[in-house]
Amino acid sequence: MFELEKVAVIRDQRSILQIEHLQIPTDQLTVVLGHNGSGKSTLVNLLSNQLAPEQGTVLLNQQPLTTYRAKPWARQVAFLPQQLPDVAGLTVRELVRLGRYPWRGAFGRWNAEDNEKIDAALEATKMTGYADMQASQLSGGERQRAWIAMLLAQQSDVLILDEPTSALDIRHQYQVMQLLASLNQQFGKGIIVILHDLNLALKFAQHVVALTQGQVAFHGPADLLADPARLAALYATPIELIDHPYQPHQVAIICEHTLS
Repeated sequence: MFELEKVAVIRDQRSILQIEHLQIPTDQLTVVLGHNGSGKSTLVNLLSNQLAPEQGTVLLNQQPLTTYRAKPWARQVAFLPQQLPDVAGLTVRELVRLGRYPWRGAFGRWNAEDNEKIDAALEATKMTGYADMQASQLSGGERQRAWIAMLLAQQSDVLILDEPTSALDIRHQYQVMQLLASLNQQFGKGIIVILHDLNLALKFAQHVVALTQGQVAFHGPADLLADPARLAALYATPIELIDHPYQPHQVAIICEHTLS
């Protein structure tokens, strides 16, 4: 479990994230929601140890993140930023292979276990058939699956992803979220993911953290999303929930007739 205690992130003498106390499970699929500028990316950067707060403490399993060394940390948490690094010249297999770095021995020698984990990651993400392709030639959805395969090869307990669906069409958005849900359910991976699409959150979230103006608006079980008034307050937009005709979850719609 992640725990944040009296955390403040300050930029240019302005607090951009202020959290008195927050717990986030590391065995569920947690969705981080909120309007633009609400502090979502700052929160996941804290959780992924990409930055440290000016005030307060962030802990994983009761251990401060600042006490982790690089390789032991990478065996605990894998992070996929919103802006992905350039992969020019790398095949998909070579990209996925990068995830094995935290497990390499003192002399950096690759072994049979590395190849086994790479093959398993490619298979789990349905990327085996793309293994020898240039990663730069993949479509957006395929490229995201390749990066998720790299995270899976890393064998970290928790995967943190910053808006992995933001540049994808609807079909690939759902495919990526279905993949993450399967990694949670079949492989026991904790998933923490930023989403802008409320309907994806309604379908896939098990736990939710909602931010507004750098503070926690609400957090807890995904059932909290089944409240139109709460959602309307979060996004400052009239929202209704209707029953999905084919799925056991609801769909959020904007109430255009009430917008001024």
